[in-house]
Amino acid sequence: MAMASTSKRGREKQRKRRHVRVRRKVVGTAERPRLCVRKSLQHIYAQVVDDERGRTLVSASTMCPEIREQVNSPTVEAARLIGGLVARRALAVGVERVVFDRAGYPYRGKVQALADAAREEGLAL
Repeated sequence: MAMASTSKRGREKQRKRRHVRVRRKVVGTAERPRLCVRKSLQHIYAQVVDDERGRTLVSASTMCPEIREQVNSPTVEAARLIGGLVARRALAVGVERVVFDRAGYPYRGKVQALADAAREEGLAL
């Protein structure tokens, strides 16, 4: 039985492999773009992407002026704020339904909080 890799490099490599595998199936279209999530140690990013045209329709992150004042680190609460902001921006440009791309991250914690906040604002995932 192979031992699971516990190093940061090994976990990131596994996440990227999961992301590639998921991206084969999860594709954003003009009617239903892709809401993708990205996390770093300092920030959380979310963007709504139309993969057919290769365009980012809306985006939000903890670096946005509306949120920067309210958060100090990428916590679950920060993810909720990002999810709500990206959902409001998406609804403002006419996007009501999206495909959720968790980018290989487990669906819990910050990723789940972002998705739940987007749903609460009226975005259909």
